[in-house]
Amino acid sequence: MAHSLQDVPPESHDDHDFGARIRALRRARGTSLRALAGELGISPSALSQIERGTMRPSVTRLIQIVSRLDAPLAAVFDPDTTGARQLDDDVVIARGADIPVLELGQGVRYRRLTPETVPGMEIYECTYPPGAESTQDGEFLRHSGHELGSVLSGALVVEVGGDSHELAAGDAIKFPSATPHRIANHGAVPAVAIWVNLA
Repeated sequence: MAHSLQDVPPESHDDHDFGARIRALRRARGTSLRALAGELGISPSALSQIERGTMRPSVTRLIQIVSRLDAPLAAVFDPDTTGARQLDDDVVIARGADIPVLELGQGVRYRRLTPETVPGMEIYECTYPPGAESTQDGEFLRHSGHELGSVLSGALVVEVGGDSHELAAGDAIKFPSATPHRIANHGAVPAVAIWVNLA
């Protein structure tokens, strides 16, 4: 049975220092707020609101930010809240209630499914509420790597390179991340999917 984000306790939502970690990544790269905002095509005020935690970015905006900072999406999750336990040299386990969740624009939630960093691979369970999209302004996302997604429940519309694909529960998709793409839930119920990003 799929473990949806609605079942995750609210205390595992990684809200408090989300913006602060984005700010720390930017400063570590030696990039000014104004310079990064200019690269993203947004106002310094909007980026400042994201860094202060008063505004949640869309999925697209967040990936644009971490891509510009040459960081994985996993870098914005709190490394101290994974609940991961090293059982031996090869086995690491994280219990579901301890895995952090990011809530993004339009109520989209990303739950990190890798209990520790795996170079070149990130796996997330993402939930799109009815009417939610990966972008707030209709723009398409492009970045490096490949993406694989599988819908667990509900339905998602994935637009890739000008073509629109409706994915129902059990359907899967793979595409190069450099191809313009965006994701939306046009249905009446939440859509839950497993999403894999490969570097």
